[in-house]
Amino acid sequence: MSRRNNPAGPPQGPPGDDTGCHVLHVDMDAFYASVELRDRPELRGKPVIVGGGGSRGVVLSATYEARAFGVTSAMPMARARRLCPPAIVISPQHGRYSQASAGVMEVFRSITPLVEPLSLDEAFLDVRGAARRFGGARLIGEYVRATVEDEQGITCSVGVAPTKFLAKLASAHCKPDGLLVVPASDVVGFLHPLPVSALWGVGEKTEEVLLKLGLRTVGDLASTPVATLQRALGPAMGAHLSALAWGRDERVVTPSEPEKSIGAEETFPVDVDDPSVVRRELLRLSERTAARLRSAGQVGRTVSIKVRFADFTTITRSKTLREATDVGRVVYDTALGLYEALGLERARLRLVGVRVEQLVAVERAPRQLLLGDKEIGWREAEQAVDRAAHRFGAGAVRPAALVEPDDPLRGAQAGKRPEKPVKQPYQRPRSGDSS
Repeated sequence: MSRRNNPAGPPQGPPGDDTGCHVLHVDMDAFYASVELRDRPELRGKPVIVGGGGSRGVVLSATYEARAFGVTSAMPMARARRLCPPAIVISPQHGRYSQASAGVMEVFRSITPLVEPLSLDEAFLDVRGAARRFGGARLIGEYVRATVEDEQGITCSVGVAPTKFLAKLASAHCKPDGLLVVPASDVVGFLHPLPVSALWGVGEKTEEVLLKLGLRTVGDLASTPVATLQRALGPAMGAHLSALAWGRDERVVTPSEPEKSIGAEETFPVDVDDPSVVRRELLRLSERTAARLRSAGQVGRTVSIKVRFADFTTITRSKTLREATDVGRVVYDTALGLYEALGLERARLRLVGVRVEQLVAVERAPRQLLLGDKEIGWREAEQAVDRAAHRFGAGAVRPAALVEPDDPLRGAQAGKRPEKPVKQPYQRPRSGDSS
């Protein structure tokens, strides 16, 4: 049944058995891909992959149609294309995902202040304090699903359980677009038939050890003496897995602090030793980082760069500004200065990144207008670019240095004017210029 109608409150109906449950784990379904399909409904029902298209690109998200071919997150894009030849590959638009995530988290915090985000697309909620207003945990879970779909146009899956571990397992078992309650009375019945790999902390190597001991299910592990597990896995891991096998998880939902940094990085398709290519990439990453800052309503004082060489050696450099910023021009000028100070000449680089740290909400950041500064400047211009991107799509307006030679914005025919205005390339400020 569709939940598109605006929910006036928690769904009414039989509450089900949510006895002893107060933890929700909410996980968006194929989050990046779902946001893209929301904005491009003609792609619904088709295998869509979001990720880098180069030879070193990886899959960030895939629709369930693409997953049916074996495509998974973090898979190399080249392999994903081989597994799913009809896939439609879309480059990620992180600003859109940040906006959708902020809207989803706002829904969660409208229910309870006890929200622990794990990433942009999932979080734990402790809903004990919301029961009087919203009803039991199951009803709250249904309300979350309905409200997220109504307000954001995307779906999520919700696990309801007595602990964080069980709630996360439950949400994974009801994907996509489902809700699963694991009542306190049925913890063992839910857990023990599962494979040992379902337990947090069981990776490939630990699973190998357990299988050699003949322990294939969580129930097998639960019936094994703790001392035996500790001899095989070590004291801490043995005790940890034994507790989880009986559904014991003492961790509480801990509201996290706001994001402490925002950034972007790019792995080149092939190692790069041309400084002009690196400078161009720093410009693109600075633009993206600044746009994410503005989308999140934050500014930051420290700009840092990350450089990874062909041998995977990685270095970082940072600079703290006089005042916090969300302006791409300022971020780029600072990042470029840090890069040029390295004196790398023709060093072969595998990856570069730009990050802004020491974040504060934009309304709390003091802004000093210096003598000679214009009241309307780069920040206002970039806010106008944000509005154009929201209306026409990412890249509708961007620095001329980021327009490819065959891009329609340049005009493919001689004498043809660009169809949309293009910002001028950045120029580093001369000595004495204010930034």
